[in-house]
Amino acid sequence: MFKLVTHFGIFPVSDGAKPSPGYPNSKKTAAILSALITSKTRLKLLLKLFSHPDASGHLRGFAEEFGDSTNSVRIELGKLQEAGLILSSPEGQKILYRPNVQNPFYRELTRLVSKHLGFDQLVERVLSQLGEVESAFVVGDYARGLDSGTIEVVLVGQVDQSYAQRLAQRAQQELGRQVRLHFRASAGQLERGPSLKLL
Repeated sequence: MFKLVTHFGIFPVSDGAKPSPGYPNSKKTAAILSALITSKTRLKLLLKLFSHPDASGHLRGFAEEFGDSTNSVRIELGKLQEAGLILSSPEGQKILYRPNVQNPFYRELTRLVSKHLGFDQLVERVLSQLGEVESAFVVGDYARGLDSGTIEVVLVGQVDQSYAQRLAQRAQQELGRQVRLHFRASAGQLERGPSLKLL
């Protein structure tokens, strides 16, 4: 039994368990989110702010990162704040935005974002099949809340690397994203930068 440790809590993942027929994969979840959230800028903000426990940012930083105008980002931030999904606070001459963890929809949103990004399926399809994984971390773009199409994962422990790579290749089609694995003997060998712990 593995535990998925993410932004929204800790959930058990059974060894070798198969998803139920109604379990949405990341492609289906992406379609659901796109249908529900017609604003691409708003969707980017939700993915950015609800995919990482320490997610936060400023207006101009979001605009530069998304390649959107500051005006469109400002409008969507205002809507999310009006809905009570995010909070803002002054930080010098800037305004810092972060998710409102007290909002009753906070956990549901983070679950939906996790499904969209494929983290839960990655654990079920790959990590739960490997017996020697001490811990696993998402790094790179996805650790920063950017849905770039390539999920980078660092596996810590004495892992059968060839088997892990085969599992990752099988999972890629279902995830709709590339999976790039990195292997480390200990967590102390992790490079500096944003990371999101999966296991």
